[in-house]
Amino acid sequence: MLAFLIRRISQSVLVLLVMSVLVFGGVFCIGNPIDILIAPDATPAERDRAVKELGLDKSLPEQYWRFLKDAAQGDLGNSFVYNEPALKLIMQRMPATMELAVTAMFMAVVFGIPLGMIAGIKSETLLGRSIMRFSILGFSLPTFWVGLMFIIIFSVYLGWLPSGGRGTTVDLFGVPVSFLTWDGIQHLILPAMNLALFKTSLAIRLSRAGVQENLQMDYVKFARAKGLTNTRIIGLHVMKNIMIPVVTVLGMEFGGLIAFAVVTETIFSWPGMGKLVIDSIGVLDRPVIVAYLLITVTMFIIINLIVDIIYSILDPRVRLGDQN
Repeated sequence: MLAFLIRRISQSVLVLLVMSVLVFGGVFCIGNPIDILIAPDATPAERDRAVKELGLDKSLPEQYWRFLKDAAQGDLGNSFVYNEPALKLIMQRMPATMELAVTAMFMAVVFGIPLGMIAGIKSETLLGRSIMRFSILGFSLPTFWVGLMFIIIFSVYLGWLPSGGRGTTVDLFGVPVSFLTWDGIQHLILPAMNLALFKTSLAIRLSRAGVQENLQMDYVKFARAKGLTNTRIIGLHVMKNIMIPVVTVLGMEFGGLIAFAVVTETIFSWPGMGKLVIDSIGVLDRPVIVAYLLITVTMFIIINLIVDIIYSILDPRVRLGDQN
């Protein structure tokens, strides 16, 4: 385990270094934030002063080297717009994004896995076919369109749920959360449903495939020959085996929920990291964009590590220290 962790940390540092080069080069070579941040009627002296204050008078390699040295000390630069540390702005928005992503994944697991198991057990029935048709819709419908439909139906026509914002929050261990207040829950339901739709469909199909495969295994036939009930066979033996690929895939997809919550946060005006980075792209706030992308990559790496560890717990045959 120790060798695995050392190797994974070394790989993670290399990945972050490569990503920093790609992100820095891609973001800093496109557009000029001075054209957006400075008034068109500004004098040349004012423009030159702004360029120097933002450090844009240096060459690209010099800017990157300065960024790298500051990043090693935990400083990802100051926002051009807010004049605050970019990392601070991201961390302020992270609880909202994490709350939305965790809620969406919780919905996907709670609804997707049982529905997938039912579809696998009753694959030839109307119920099983209906569940699979729903999963196809979940894969096919665009997230932005579904979000707009949710707002039109549940907010405009029915008036059941608010169309945007985060609602009332309370502090939990110093972190603001909305799921502990009724107003916050009402604001959370629609964006979480929208974000969870694709992952729910994925969980349905993974669970269904796993159930159908395992029901043909010899251990299931042997369990039935011993007189075990279907409920015990499926609930104890089959479910344990299908959870290995489900946890692996959904664990990696959780990183996708965080990274690609941008559309949902924009549609529902959810004050998370995605909304912040979209606003920052509009004004070419480079430090915020770079900080968001690097933090997202770091979270992907950490989630991947956690998934590997959980995988080894679910399947004792897997030994992390022996992996290449």
